[in-house]
Amino acid sequence: MITMGIQINPSDLYYKYRRNKELRDEPKFTGKPDSTPYDRDDLYDVIPMLSAVMDELQCRDANVLHRLEELAGDEMPKFITSREEVFDFLVNVMGDMLGAPTGRGAIAEVSKEA
Repeated sequence: MITMGIQINPSDLYYKYRRNKELRDEPKFTGKPDSTPYDRDDLYDVIPMLSAVMDELQCRDANVLHRLEELAGDEMPKFITSREEVFDFLVNVMGDMLGAPTGRGAIAEVSKEA
């Protein structure tokens, strides 16, 4: 289970998302495994996912957050549908973009070596 340490507010996001109030109280992504379908357009699904990815990358950079939004909304293949698939895709792609191995603490380990 992922411990949520980074708090993302709707005002932190670059894009505006709809709020599916009917599903607002449903369980959200807290870590793998989670085969629940991911709604890339619902604020109540987007924030927990982006928080988990930022936690995994141990990153608090707003530019990284906005790039993750682009990846998740526009560039992620449509066949990636479950929350755990989305999480893995975002962590792996952004980890590659940051030039660091993926996985908890990987970004911090790379910066210590530099």
